[in-house]
Amino acid sequence: MDRIDLHVDVTPVHFDELASLRPSEKSAVIRERVISARLKQEIRFAEHAGLYYNAQMSPSQVRKLCKINAEGLELVKRAMVKLGLSARAYDRILKVSRTIADLAGSKDIELEHLAEAIHFRSLDWDNWAG
Repeated sequence: MDRIDLHVDVTPVHFDELASLRPSEKSAVIRERVISARLKQEIRFAEHAGLYYNAQMSPSQVRKLCKINAEGLELVKRAMVKLGLSARAYDRILKVSRTIADLAGSKDIELEHLAEAIHFRSLDWDNWAG
């Protein structure tokens, strides 16, 4: 499972949410955010032949391009220990965090980007609560 970037448990949508009149985010807005994130990645990897997206980064490129602060490092460390994650999973969390930051329009990987990426390891969560 550590070779898969995203593990997502999809739960049924509650009827009240389906019947809600609250407007949802438009597909066109989401599309523009994705196009912007892909452009950031294209620029980031312009000097790397054959490399176009965060998912393609090697471990050494992850170390260079996915810098996190001390608080973020502590969060990932706790997740690694509690979930028993591998080095491969660590790299995948950082790559996904970088993509989440790109989608959010953030230059840096923030704590919330790391937390979301860790959340996407949901199939590893059996051990998270202790």
